[in-house]
Amino acid sequence: MIQKFEFKETSLSGAYLISPFIAYDERGAFIKDYNIDIYQNNNIQHELKEVFYTKSKRGVIRAIHFQLGNQQAKLVRCIHGHVYDVIVDLRPESPTLGKWLGFHLSEENSLMLYVPEFFGHGYLVLEDSIVSYKCNQVFYAEGDSGIIYNDPQINIQWPFEEIGGQDNLIISEKDKNLMSFDSYKSMMKH
Repeated sequence: MIQKFEFKETSLSGAYLISPFIAYDERGAFIKDYNIDIYQNNNIQHELKEVFYTKSKRGVIRAIHFQLGNQQAKLVRCIHGHVYDVIVDLRPESPTLGKWLGFHLSEENSLMLYVPEFFGHGYLVLEDSIVSYKCNQVFYAEGDSGIIYNDPQINIQWPFEEIGGQDNLIISEKDKNLMSFDSYKSMMKH
């Protein structure tokens, strides 16, 4: 059985939910999740500059991250486990500024998310997971930034019940101290 690439633009323009090419047989599966020509033919200009992986325990939240300067678009896929992946439109002039969407990405569904430049990104780990990132820019430590996962204005509806409640959340000190959406908007005005 063969599943071909499929690209579905989300309600946040420029962000796509992507099904990769998968060929199944008695041995298992062959998965191709990136091909520059196929992406370009689907209006996604994404040339790889850096690939990395995160390995996270159930209950970890990594959110909501982005780079100030050297904006980094990324293809995100959960290659092991299950995460609830969230994107937030942070484009200053966008009619959907501050709007968010959430998607279940898992080893089982093989779905990928194309996260454009000027988008925030994060996820809640629902099962121990490995997530792959294929980025169009290298990591820029000086511009590493983010908005706090529970910002009341953005109001992301995280499925904390799937990790046994918010008390089971595992969050880094850095992520506990990310800026508010109001601070981000003020900063972008200057």
